[in-house]
Amino acid sequence: MCFPHNRALLLSRHDQFLFASIADNKGPAGKRTKTKNPAGASATMGNSSPEKTSASKDSGKNLSNYWLMKSEPESRLEKGVDVKFSIEDLKAQPKQTACWDGVRNYQARNFLRAMKLEQEAFFYHSNCKEPGIAGLVKIVKEAYPDHTQFEKNNPHYDPSSKEDNPKWSMVDVQFVRMMKRYITLAELKTHYQAHKTTGGPLKNMALFTRQRLSVQPLTPGKSGPFALCYPHTRRTP
Repeated sequence: MCFPHNRALLLSRHDQFLFASIADNKGPAGKRTKTKNPAGASATMGNSSPEKTSASKDSGKNLSNYWLMKSEPESRLEKGVDVKFSIEDLKAQPKQTACWDGVRNYQARNFLRAMKLEQEAFFYHSNCKEPGIAGLVKIVKEAYPDHTQFEKNNPHYDPSSKEDNPKWSMVDVQFVRMMKRYITLAELKTHYQAHKTTGGPLKNMALFTRQRLSVQPLTPGKSGPFALCYPHTRRTP
């Protein structure tokens, strides 16, 4: 663990990677502030088997092995479209797979482009009564053009983006499993605030230092395991 002296952070053996590592990534299978239309996503994701695409060639160096991805689990209409997409919605998709569309922040987009096949991400429920980490997903298709940028009736239509030079990308994710318990934002904030004072590994937690980012990298601690922090060496203004 990154912080063996803080017993409050210790979880079940299956979920220790929440704050420190991904050692239990073979557990039982079962927004993002960006939006998601489940019906549209399932219709466009194509082959759900792991697939590497040419978009990854332009994504630069790999920033992280693990990620945190936000999505809204409660109904909210945006330009007449319900943007709700929870981890339960992902589980209900064919092959429990969907495209992660609608990201319209350049830094978050670049993180999508940096993702590699089989990397894993925490599925974070945002903009809801009790935000928090609900489960684990994995990347099964690397970055490719986000179709919603060209759809005029989509909340994330971007008239400035051209099909021969698309601005926005998405990846396909597949459900891995639920967390052993729901990790709330309040719990995460308590540890973040404590570590700001003590200089602990969560002092730069992207969830709080880059709140608007719907896609966030998890970075290695000094001894190798992963913490929910923003990478110091690749900070973007």
